[in-house]
Amino acid sequence: MKRRTFLSLLPAGVALSPWPGFTGFGEDDDLLICKNKFAIAVSLGLHNKPIGDVVVEIGKTFVGTEYVAHALEVPGEERLIVNMSGLDCVSFYENALVFARCVKKNRMTFDDYKAELQFIRYRNGKIDRYPSRLHYTSDYIHDNEKKGVWKNVTKDLGGVRFAKTVNFMSTHPESYLQLKENSEFVKTIQQQEQEINARELFHVPKDFVAGISGKLLNGDILGITTDIEGLDTSHTGVVIRRNGEAYYLHAPLAGKKVTISEKPLADYLAGNKRQIGIMVARPLEPAA
Repeated sequence: MKRRTFLSLLPAGVALSPWPGFTGFGEDDDLLICKNKFAIAVSLGLHNKPIGDVVVEIGKTFVGTEYVAHALEVPGEERLIVNMSGLDCVSFYENALVFARCVKKNRMTFDDYKAELQFIRYRNGKIDRYPSRLHYTSDYIHDNEKKGVWKNVTKDLGGVRFAKTVNFMSTHPESYLQLKENSEFVKTIQQQEQEINARELFHVPKDFVAGISGKLLNGDILGITTDIEGLDTSHTGVVIRRNGEAYYLHAPLAGKKVTISEKPLADYLAGNKRQIGIMVARPLEPAA
C-alpha cells in the first residue's frame, strides 16, 4: 500500500499531525491501516471519550471491510495473526476493542496494537500453541473479565441461566485445521470445555432484548447465543446507539462486509431463528 493509497483512506479533514510514537510510513498494509486508525483517533480526540464510544468510533471506520471466514485459522505454529483488511465477526470486535484500549492508554504504535491484541485474544494474554487462543465466546468473556478488560453485565441486565453444554470443537475436530492434525490439542480443548461447562452462564433471551435495550451502552460487546448443539454463541458484534435505539455493528457473514444492522438489535435477532439471546460484555476504562 502506497502513501497515496493510505491518504485516500482517511476521512476528510483528518489531520496528520504526529503523535507520540509515530515513526513514519512503511510498506506493510496492516502497519499503514493501524496508523490510519490512530490518526483518526487523534483527529477526533477519542482519547478523552468514554471507552465504549471509542470502540464504536473505531468500529465505524471498519464499515465496508470485507468479511473473511475463519480469519485466524491458518496452518503452522500458533502465532499472532493480524489482518485488518479482512475480518470475521470475532476479529472485527477484537480490532475495535484493541484500538480503543490503545487510544485510551495513549499507546499508539503498531507494537502497542499487537501487544494489546495478544493480551485479549489469548488465555492469560500468553501464546502457548493453538489451545491457548480463546475459542468460545463465553470463555473469551470469562478470561477478559479476569484481566480487567470488561465486565460481564449479562446477569445485571436481567439475564437468565444459560444451560448449555459446550463441546462443538472436541466433537467436530475435522472442522478445525489444527485439531485435525493434533489429537493432543483435542484433549486440551476438551478439558477447557469441561471448565466452561462447570461455570454458571447467563444470557438475555431475545424475547427480552427489546425490554432491556435501553440499558445497552455504546460499545458493549455482544455474543449472540445459539441453539446449535455444542456452541455457546454463533455470532459476535458491537452495540451502536442511534436515535435512542440499540443497533448492531458487526461483520455479518461470508460475501458481506462490516455493517450496521438496518433494524434495531431486537428486530435483528427476531429475524434469525437460531439466535436465541445475547451475552453482554461492557468494556472498562483501561489503566494507563
